Amino acid sequence: MDSPSSKPHHRSHRRNRRRRCFLISAAALIVVALLLLVLGLTVFRPRHAITTVNSVRLAGLRAGLDVPNLGVDLNVTLDLNLTASNPNHASFRYGDGTADLYYRGTLVGEATIPPGEVSAGGSVQTDVLVTVMAGRLIGNKAVYADVISGSVPFTTTTEIPGRVTVLGVFKHHMETYTTCDIVVNVRNRTVENSDCKYKTKL
Repeated sequence: MDSPSSKPHHRSHRRNRRRRCFLISAAALIVVALLLLVLGLTVFRPRHAITTVNSVRLAGLRAGLDVPNLGVDLNVTLDLNLTASNPNHASFRYGDGTADLYYRGTLVGEATIPPGEVSAGGSVQTDVLVTVMAGRLIGNKAVYADVISGSVPFTTTTEIPGRVTVLGVFKHHMETYTTCDIVVNVRNRTVENSDCKYKTKL
């Protein structure tokens, strides 16, 4: 049986042991947190996902000329073949994207890019059809001149929003963009020229 004088000593010993356990646990948690932070900022630091345009193909073309009024009803459908590449160590999940078609700065067509996921270090291909909306070019005198010349310039843009989640904790939002200036040859029904630029924002 413990003497009265030994009880404070045992209580003090237990308190010291609990304090040591608490300090060791806290130190371990801090080390783990710092390790995760270092990994998140170095090895798992987010890299730019990239969307590239592999090809632009003319999927449909119809041009109705109104010679007396110098007008044209132009219907164009473009097939964009896209690749989303993910250089990160975690998957890249993206939501609904958009593909827009412009004629000399005027929006004339748009389409939705369906959501998806690109695995770590992987890539995914998809095709998007963008069509000139009915009536958008009727009465545009510049279109008439371009059709008569045989070459019609367009600009296509895509925007895909997504995010990369590192270690299930660090979420990094990013958006990928593409812009392509193309020329449609209405005589041989082909895309005769395309120049694309790519950008990603974190």
